[in-house]
Amino acid sequence: MNKWLLRGLIALVLLLVIGSGAYWWLVLESGKPQSTYMIDMAQVRHLADSIPGDKPLAIHAEHVAPFSFAGNVVLAGDGWAQVPLMIFAYKLDFPQYIGLIDTGVTPRSAAIMKVTLDREAAQHVVYALKFAKFTVFTHEHMDHIGGLLGSPWVKLEIPRAILSTEQFAHLAEYNEDYHPEFFAGYKPLAYDKYAAIAPGVVLIKAPGHTPGSQMVYVKRADGQEFLFTGDVAWTMRNIDTMRERARLATQFFLHEDRDAVLAELAALNALKKAEPHLHIVPGHDIGVVTNLEKAGLIVKGFHEPANAAPTYTFK
Repeated sequence: MNKWLLRGLIALVLLLVIGSGAYWWLVLESGKPQSTYMIDMAQVRHLADSIPGDKPLAIHAEHVAPFSFAGNVVLAGDGWAQVPLMIFAYKLDFPQYIGLIDTGVTPRSAAIMKVTLDREAAQHVVYALKFAKFTVFTHEHMDHIGGLLGSPWVKLEIPRAILSTEQFAHLAEYNEDYHPEFFAGYKPLAYDKYAAIAPGVVLIKAPGHTPGSQMVYVKRADGQEFLFTGDVAWTMRNIDTMRERARLATQFFLHEDRDAVLAELAALNALKKAEPHLHIVPGHDIGVVTNLEKAGLIVKGFHEPANAAPTYTFK
């Protein structure tokens, strides 16, 4: 065999070997956590009962914007078929007031993200923001906090928003709608691991997907328990398989602390097995939320009152 042809074949084989190894590492392999993470449910439940007052009677989900990613982006090694996902906002109905968990996106942030906005759903979130006693966020990405930052009444609503110190510190990094002048004098919430913010509502620190990532535990007045994971897990399959998003996404686009997220997925997997009556709600899993709605555990839509005052019309 011609020595130049042989060298060419060897080079081709080496490229294939290197390329296949890189593909495996970037797309297919998830990895195992080197650190540990734990949720102390006894402490969380104690805190949920520590603030006097009525717990929420109902939880509503607003389906703000559908989108999809390739399976490998959602879960390493899951193929290239598109996985349908949803951007959500949640409303907690207390007897005398409402609270919000995440706020979805506005037309501007939807355009930046290239997702299709349900304008009616987004209007309902805008209306709810005007009257919410508090608003909390699972993390600082624009598909979770964008509804607040892009609200026409953001300066009036910021004092009622509860941002952790980590979320507040990274708003500019993730949000083009962030205007620091609107936050003049704002004092974020500093807490260690858990923080009760309302009767039945507890924040659980879970950094990794972003520095300010946290989960939100909600105990309703009827005793039903929910855990909103934010983007620690986009889907329940991340939790069931304890597999992260592909490194191609986490290393070069999301810039996650991968080990922290893997440890949190392992903890959620163990929690799901230990607490079968706890309703775990991943960040973008349309199937999980739809099933909870069908079971009557979550109400679909915020249902703006028919006699509500006219609201802002999106440009």
